[in-house]
Amino acid sequence: MNFKALGQSGIQVPEICLGTMTFGEQNNQQEAFEQLNYALDQGLYFWDTAEMYPVPPKPETQGSTEQIIGNWIAKHGQRDKLFLASKIAGPSQGGSHIRDGQTRFIASEIQSALDGSLKRLQTDYIDLYQLHWPQRPTNFFGTLGYNNEQAHFNHNMTPLVETLEALSAEVKKGRIRHIGLSNETPWGTMKFLQLSKELGLEKIVSVQNPYSLLNRTYEIGMSEIAHHEGIGLLAYSPLAFGYLTGKYRHGARPKEGRITKFSRFTRYSNPESDWATEQYALLAEKHGLTLTQLALAFIKHQFFVTSTIIGATTMQQLKENIQAFDVDLSEEVLQGIETIHRQQPNPAP
Repeated sequence: MNFKALGQSGIQVPEICLGTMTFGEQNNQQEAFEQLNYALDQGLYFWDTAEMYPVPPKPETQGSTEQIIGNWIAKHGQRDKLFLASKIAGPSQGGSHIRDGQTRFIASEIQSALDGSLKRLQTDYIDLYQLHWPQRPTNFFGTLGYNNEQAHFNHNMTPLVETLEALSAEVKKGRIRHIGLSNETPWGTMKFLQLSKELGLEKIVSVQNPYSLLNRTYEIGMSEIAHHEGIGLLAYSPLAFGYLTGKYRHGARPKEGRITKFSRFTRYSNPESDWATEQYALLAEKHGLTLTQLALAFIKHQFFVTSTIIGATTMQQLKENIQAFDVDLSEEVLQGIETIHRQQPNPAP
C-alpha cells in the first residue's frame, strides 16, 4: 500500500479509500463486515461514509451505512487504527427525510448532523468531516455550466464563513479532526481557503469529487488548485458506477448491477459513454490489462489525487479493485488514453 499526504495536515493516508455507500442496501451487515475486515488486513484503513448513505437514499435505510460501520467498531474496537470520513448532507438532493430536505450548513444543523453520525458510528470523533455537496446552486452531480437562474438564486444561502466557523468550532471541541469538501467547484474551494487564511479558521484538507476516464473535469481548474494550495482529490466513482469494469458493454445489464437495479442512475448511460468505454476496453485488451486495471491505474498516476475511493458489492470485486493499484501503465498506454480522451472528452461529467 502506498501513502500520500492529506493536504497540509501532516497525515499520510492510503492511496485507496474504501467507499461504503452500498452497506445497508446492496450489502447486508455480514457482507459489509467481510469487506471491512479484508480492507483492514490489506492496510486499507481509510473508510468513507455519509449520513445520507446507503444509496439510493430512502427514509427507511438512511443512516444504515454508518450504523453498520459503528457496529463493526463496537465488535472489533481498533478505532485508533482507522481513518474515518463522513459527510453532512446538503439540501434537496439527499431526500426530504433528512432535516425536511432543507439542510443548511449552519452551526445548529452541523451539530445535529454530527451528533447523529457519531452516535451511529459509535465513536466520539470523525477524522475527516465533509460537506457532501454545496448548499448553493452550482454545477455538481453532472450539471454543467453556471446559468442565469443559478447566478440570481440566493434564497436561504448560508454564508461560507458561517459554515467554516461552525466546522472550526467542532474541530476545537475534538469531535472532528479535519474538514473537507465534496462535489465542490474551483470558486467554492478557493473561497474556503481564502476565509481560513484571512480569519485563522480551519483549513480544508481535501475535496471529494468524481474522477474517472469518463469524467476528467477535475483537471480543469481543480487540479491547479491542488498543485498550488496542496488540497488533494479523493476521487469517487473511479469505475463510473461499474461502466469501467466492462460489465455493461454492448448493452449488457447484469441482474445485480447498480445501473440495472436502480433506474435513477443515468449519469453514465449515454451513447458517448458507451463509445468511450468500448475504446478504453479495447486499449486495455491490447496491452493485456483488464478495463478495471486500466481505469484505476490511470487515476493513481495523477499528481492531484490523494486517494481513490473504491466500492464493491462482492469480495471478488473488492479484491480486483485493490489489486489494480499494483499496475503501472506504460507511456504507450497513457498516450492511448489521451488519444481516446481527445476524441470523446468527459462523456459523463
